[in-house]
Amino acid sequence: MEAVVIGAGLSGLAAVIALRAAGIDDIVVLEKSGRLGGTWRDNTYPGCGCDVPSVLYEYSFAPHPWSRCFAGRSEILDYLESTAATHGADEVIRYDTEVLSGGWEPDTHRWKLRTTSGTYTTRVVIVATGPWHRPRYPDIPGLDTFPGTAFHSARWNHDADLTGRRVAVVGTGASTVQFLPEIQPRAAHVDVFQSTPHWVLPKPDYPLSPGLHRFLGHHPAARRALRGLHHWTQEAVGVPLRHPRLLRPLEALARLHLRRSVPDGALRRALTPRYRLGGRRLITSDTYYPALTRPNVRLRPTRVTAVEGSHVIGADGTRTPADVIVLATGYHIGELPLARRLHGTDGSPLARTWAGDRRAYLGTSVSGYPNLFLLIGPNLLSGTTAVPTVLEAQLRYITAALAHLRSSGCAALDVKPETEAAHHRALHAALSTTVYNSTGGSGYYFGLPGVNTFCWPWSTTRLVKRLDAFAPDVYTWTSPSGGRPGRDGPPASQH
Repeated sequence: MEAVVIGAGLSGLAAVIALRAAGIDDIVVLEKSGRLGGTWRDNTYPGCGCDVPSVLYEYSFAPHPWSRCFAGRSEILDYLESTAATHGADEVIRYDTEVLSGGWEPDTHRWKLRTTSGTYTTRVVIVATGPWHRPRYPDIPGLDTFPGTAFHSARWNHDADLTGRRVAVVGTGASTVQFLPEIQPRAAHVDVFQSTPHWVLPKPDYPLSPGLHRFLGHHPAARRALRGLHHWTQEAVGVPLRHPRLLRPLEALARLHLRRSVPDGALRRALTPRYRLGGRRLITSDTYYPALTRPNVRLRPTRVTAVEGSHVIGADGTRTPADVIVLATGYHIGELPLARRLHGTDGSPLARTWAGDRRAYLGTSVSGYPNLFLLIGPNLLSGTTAVPTVLEAQLRYITAALAHLRSSGCAALDVKPETEAAHHRALHAALSTTVYNSTGGSGYYFGLPGVNTFCWPWSTTRLVKRLDAFAPDVYTWTSPSGGRPGRDGPPASQH
């Protein structure tokens, strides 16, 4: 087999389509669930939607007539399913197939993957499992003895009727911002436990009319212009995040949004962050603040330390009765569960290689793991990046690498450790001056204590340019006989 893609979400589907376009047809996608969609399949909480403008959250080769400026979860999932069917990507998915272990076999220059449905041997592995994969469950003493219903927002319990119930929400991140306005009208009372306030910017969401889509359909240049407008708006917001001295106007906008949305001074003070905007995940919403001002909602500006019987205990000593607890405590963002199962050239699992940090050259290649590529790997995103933009640039890079591999007659390519190390040093040196590293080494962006494993410190435009310039000489190339005909690239006569 030429290539195995692990994961059938936004990344995995794009990988299949890109590989086929590059003439690679011997492909299979291994999906541990029974349905495609990734995070948009798994997250079903009320109000779930995209925080990137819809026209940027689509494949460039598959424009879609989105109903709103910011699409909801169901529409995105429908889009992924219809795009997969249109391009035949769904035909190569093996559902209910989880990868249990995988290793590089130097004698055959192949990866052998053991799964719940058998063994697969392949030349290339593309990991497309995404960073929003495994929910983070807090260690709260007594939670397991709570007599009511408790669940994580990423695994929403739709059998739990919140009508007339007392709901305790633990966490105030992006998920809470979306579902609180949806559950507030039904619940008798909602207590929102906030350990750290977030900066919230206005969200210019509005319906996109059929007439607009007809116009854009007849004028592709206009659609490209609209995408360009949203892209450069996102890029403009990213400038002060990389240069914190320019942050004050953006922070002033967020403070104005808070002041206009929350009349009560004490509540405003509790919602005002004490760190620079962008130090944690940037959030946009026009409905979150108003929901917090409703008579049946109370903000608890304290972390949860325990659950005792039907009461949630705050670090400030408060005891709050609850019938339902919703854990909106995010994901293990920097963690790749497969890292414990994929073994490189020396037999070590990727998790051990990444024990001190998580490094990958351009977030894509890891030294010691030949012919293995990561989609949306370490340090590729930021507070303003549209994932499909980065994803498609990565896939152009990967298909260029595979084209070189084919034309050279080589069996494997492996990024040089010195190249990976130099990229890692430059990236983290650049991160040190951005707002992304301003929170003292903790928070959303830090997959390891003190190590930012999430953010790209430069512009998205710069990242795309880097990924568009595949350089064979940063890889070691191995011939089928096991030799290395081109440590500085494939044999010149083979290019």
